[in-house]
Amino acid sequence: KQWYQRRVAITAGILIISWAYIKLMGPHGLRSATEVAILNANYMAMKLKDHYPIMFTNSNGFCAHEFILDCQNFPGTNIGVMDIAKRLQDYGFHAPTTSWPVANTMMVEPTESEDKAELDRYIDALISIRKEIQDIQDGISDPENNPVKRAPHTLDVVTADEWDRPYTRKMAAFPLPWITRTTKVWPAAARVDDAYGDQNVFCTCPPVEAYSVSDLKS
Repeated sequence: KQWYQRRVAITAGILIISWAYIKLMGPHGLRSATEVAILNANYMAMKLKDHYPIMFTNSNGFCAHEFILDCQNFPGTNIGVMDIAKRLQDYGFHAPTTSWPVANTMMVEPTESEDKAELDRYIDALISIRKEIQDIQDGISDPENNPVKRAPHTLDVVTADEWDRPYTRKMAAFPLPWITRTTKVWPAAARVDDAYGDQNVFCTCPPVEAYSVSDLKS
């Protein structure tokens, strides 16, 4: 019973956020936000459709408030959606939803909160990554030792005394003109094995003994 009561309390707390959002926006605000979200998603999809296949559009090629990029068909490479997701970090962006609802895809949902300049930067980043993949397909870049497969590039890696990669440090960390030393958002960690991490969870917090009552009283 106590567990159930806690569950209900937590759920109720979440519902208050949705309720407050609806009350603050009102009918006209909700309609406007929905229209802008749909407009933003279709704007991005139209800009990206010549670079990535767009899945699940209607008969006119339009989508709803989100769209899905097919990231599983780059002949001559072993590039997958996680490679693109990790490379996006070098451009200063967190990747959108990956491999859902379709494996090896990216579901982009720009919402109504981003302005056009930010949407354009995200579009430019994805197009730039597609060109990097094309360089692999054309034999210009090494199939394994390239900016996409070795992403993300941390500050420690880029500023190290030794650089053993066939592409430049600038290509690794500053691939587009608007990514500069003053605007750069550095990834906190280099590439990790996602599957291993999912299957081998460990806690980085202090041990349980550290929270003992006796320690608190002392």
